[in-house]
Amino acid sequence: MEIASKIAKAVQDGIHTLYAAEFPLDKIQLQETRPEFEGQLTLVVFPFLKTSRKKPEDTARDLGEYLIAHAPEQVVKYNVVKGFLNLTVNPEAWVKLLQHIQQDPDYGFVPVTDESPLVMIEYSSPNTNKPLHLGHVRNNLLGWALANVMQANGNKVVKTNIVNDRGIHICKSMLAWLKYGNGETPQSSGKKGDHLIGDYYVAFDKHYRQQVKDLVAQGMDEEQAKQEAPLIKEAHEMLVKWEQNDPEVRSLWRKMNEWVYAGFDETYRKLGVGFDKIYYESDTYLEGKAKVEEGLEKGLFYRREDGSVWADLTQEGLDEKLLLRSDGTSVYMTQDIGTAKLRFQDFPIDKMIYVVGNEQNYHFQVLSILLDKLGFKWGKDLVHFSYGMVELPNGKMKSREGTVVDADDLIETMVADARQMSADKVNKLEGISEEEAAEIARIVGMGALKYFILKVDARKNMLFNPEESIDFNGNTGPFIQYTYARIRSILRKAAEQGIAIPAQLPTHIALSEKEISLILHLKGFAQTVRQAGQDYNPSCIANYCYELVKEYNQFYHDFSILREPDEQVKVVRLALSAAVSQVVKNGMGLLGIEVPERM
Repeated sequence: MEIASKIAKAVQDGIHTLYAAEFPLDKIQLQETRPEFEGQLTLVVFPFLKTSRKKPEDTARDLGEYLIAHAPEQVVKYNVVKGFLNLTVNPEAWVKLLQHIQQDPDYGFVPVTDESPLVMIEYSSPNTNKPLHLGHVRNNLLGWALANVMQANGNKVVKTNIVNDRGIHICKSMLAWLKYGNGETPQSSGKKGDHLIGDYYVAFDKHYRQQVKDLVAQGMDEEQAKQEAPLIKEAHEMLVKWEQNDPEVRSLWRKMNEWVYAGFDETYRKLGVGFDKIYYESDTYLEGKAKVEEGLEKGLFYRREDGSVWADLTQEGLDEKLLLRSDGTSVYMTQDIGTAKLRFQDFPIDKMIYVVGNEQNYHFQVLSILLDKLGFKWGKDLVHFSYGMVELPNGKMKSREGTVVDADDLIETMVADARQMSADKVNKLEGISEEEAAEIARIVGMGALKYFILKVDARKNMLFNPEESIDFNGNTGPFIQYTYARIRSILRKAAEQGIAIPAQLPTHIALSEKEISLILHLKGFAQTVRQAGQDYNPSCIANYCYELVKEYNQFYHDFSILREPDEQVKVVRLALSAAVSQVVKNGMGLLGIEVPERM
């Protein structure tokens, strides 16, 4: 039981003893004392006044005296400020709390059991006509971090991906490769498969635009020209053949998709993300159509005269939603219903979280209602983890024009920049090999990228500035990583000097306010993890880590550790340092960020 919990129980006992009344434990409010007042924890007295029938100051003094007499292991002093009872906690209690945190490698995490609820999280959702870009990077990093946070809150987690591997956009790349590719392959070109296919998607758009331009020059209306351009007609013909399971088209589709998947896997590995189960739209869209037909038979949907199938959501305050076109082909909503059906068959899902950009807010509002109507128990409560767009200082990205910020290029640049920025520091490390230097640069570069993206509240649009992200000062990944490496260096030096942190820390020592403040901050990690899970907000983990290392750096600046003459104080400060490093490692680990042992 933590300090605050023990004090709250003692307050409850005090109310019973002093006023012969029962008071609910969960209504007893303890908070951190404001910096301008003496003490570390403050009890809000106002809720007890009806019970005590006394003034706030008198009630506070009653409880203060009771705590001094009956909870001396937790409280050694108190002062009253109006309706607030400020408590000075026994230093021994702080040391015991520190020892608990330092010796628990999983402090702040709730263990997962067989009875834990199962949460499925969908993220990434790439198209097989182009490589992953900066927007995908934010999506993947958010999805991976959220999965870690949900697991740290005691949930079983299944990480899943839905690959958009069918449709007109896929046919555009295939057609362009047939026309302009001359049999080019990833092996013959030396390009990653997803980059190669992305080049042909851009090539299609380039030639298509020219055809439209030529038709307009011949006097055709632009909208008509877009429909009549030979390339777009051929692409639609190819899509029809794909739908009809044409063996030649399907063979080409499978071959080109395999190239893309190999490229995706390499990018995912660099990002440090992965999946437990991958679904493909080419498998789910027919399932969706069947589920819609089933809903039609049950009277949940209706068919119009042209044969199209719709859901009337006007009773829910929305509009009517198309589910099947008049020619029987599916739309995105149908595919999502089919994917949900397969997932529900595969896993006993208790909660479903979709990590998808905020431009799809309405889509998921509708999907939730439709899944609920179709009988999915988690449909009504599905969570759309809606995140804002990520842009660069020079503006938005456009896939068709080839102006995207490629994920692989971004990763390579970040690691190279980290190598350049840390060259002086790394070169000062004696005996470091080229491989170690490269690994440190990778960890720092990826840490800079991930932290810069994840420290921003996901709901907000963000501007990604690579130069700011790689800075070794301020609220950045490298600053946190450098502090971790500094602590690990201190602990290595202590071990070299034969100084070990004992299993039982000395408790009869005077702690400074800074040390108590650090222990309080460490204690807050568990609540931060809870909050991140409740709010679906990994950014609070990132900013907690920054505040913790900032606090530690002030402590490191003001106090000696290895040069401290008092051996008991020295080992407590080493334990404090070790606890900070462990919590930083765990916190950054939730974000998918590695921390180097030295920098």
